[in-house]
Amino acid sequence: MEALLYLGGIVFMLIGLGLSIGLHEVGHLLPAKLFGVRVGQYMIGFGPRLWSKRIGETEYGFKLLPLGGFISMSGMYPASAASGPAKGVFRALVQDARSANDETIAEGSEDRVFYRLPVWKRVIVMLGGPLMNLILAIVIFTVLVSGIGVQQGTTTIASVNQCVLPAGSTATECEPDDPATPAAEAGIRPGDVLVSVDDQPVSTFAQATAIVQAAPGQTLELVVLRDGAEKTLSITPIEAERTITDASGQPVIGEDGQPVVKDVGYVGMAAQMGFVPQPLSAGPQMAADTVARVGSMILTLPVRIWDTGVSLVTGSERDPNGPLSVVGVGRIAGEVAAIDAPILNRFSVLLGLLGSLNVALFVFNLIPLLPLDGGHVVVALWDGIRRAWAKLFRRPPPPPVDATRLVPLTVVVAALLIVMGAVLLLADVFNPVNIFGG
Repeated sequence: MEALLYLGGIVFMLIGLGLSIGLHEVGHLLPAKLFGVRVGQYMIGFGPRLWSKRIGETEYGFKLLPLGGFISMSGMYPASAASGPAKGVFRALVQDARSANDETIAEGSEDRVFYRLPVWKRVIVMLGGPLMNLILAIVIFTVLVSGIGVQQGTTTIASVNQCVLPAGSTATECEPDDPATPAAEAGIRPGDVLVSVDDQPVSTFAQATAIVQAAPGQTLELVVLRDGAEKTLSITPIEAERTITDASGQPVIGEDGQPVVKDVGYVGMAAQMGFVPQPLSAGPQMAADTVARVGSMILTLPVRIWDTGVSLVTGSERDPNGPLSVVGVGRIAGEVAAIDAPILNRFSVLLGLLGSLNVALFVFNLIPLLPLDGGHVVVALWDGIRRAWAKLFRRPPPPPVDATRLVPLTVVVAALLIVMGAVLLLADVFNPVNIFGG
């Protein structure tokens, strides 16, 4: 059964990845067709063709390796002038790129080429793919935090401590001389549902905790729902040294890396954990936070890849927050699906992983280097700047930017991406990230 769950997690992530890639390419396809560009192919994957079907002028299909996708637009670059045989490796690469580009320009469709579009339309076409991933990430995160909810303490009381123990104590039983907790003295019982504290309605345990912690020594009126009826109790928090926790019940870590401990109001009760839906604004906020985190990782990607390579050679433990290959993501998805936890908990983690994957696709494709989408945006903007400059000084419009001249740089970038991908792939196979310990 565990093996089937592990496989199910991998399949879930593969389907999610395929959907993410497919929608990314749709983000390019729709505006390209809207602006009249001839699109010859829409393909998911690379390598040998598995299946395809031509609808109108566009061939739609799947290829063997589901590691990306592409659409083939007519005339990504200006048609090349006739020239003799190219000499030198880089010149040959440039000539091959120009020849391949020329083949996409169908006879009679010379006016339906990408490079003839206004700059703003070219930018929209190239940003359409990454923006589709961002939109998908926002939808996933919204479903996750507003539809399912964030796991945190609810207003239902799970347990009541019978005595006050020092912070960090490992004792499991009360001694006769241990003082009773305010919650036990007030008569609070497991199963009680908090309605209000100090005349303030509460919808989460974190809200109740904040009121209690701010009122040591003050008598508070506590309204609970018990057996379908509201009951009013009086409770006086004592001042005690306690570890500060967040809304999910996890310790707050200070700048020194240690849990934050303060003297606060304490009553000695704990809440049942559950999924608490968040406002609809929480999904976009979560996506924005993830974009910032992934963006920071991208800026230090070469260093992180180097560290991953070192850990691969030395066998040292990898950074759990470091980059992963598709194999690594699938492996984590399988482990999450197979752990001993409620189904909703596992599904939530898988959704979060898929949302983060789409954010990574969004940020990574914005890198301003060819062959990534950000590189094509830079080429379009440079073309617009040249035209605006010529217009400002009343000069003839310059010819369109011939980005095939950047093919040597593109090849170098592609080679680096392949090397980095290979390092991550090998690391994920032979020295995978350990997120569960053990």
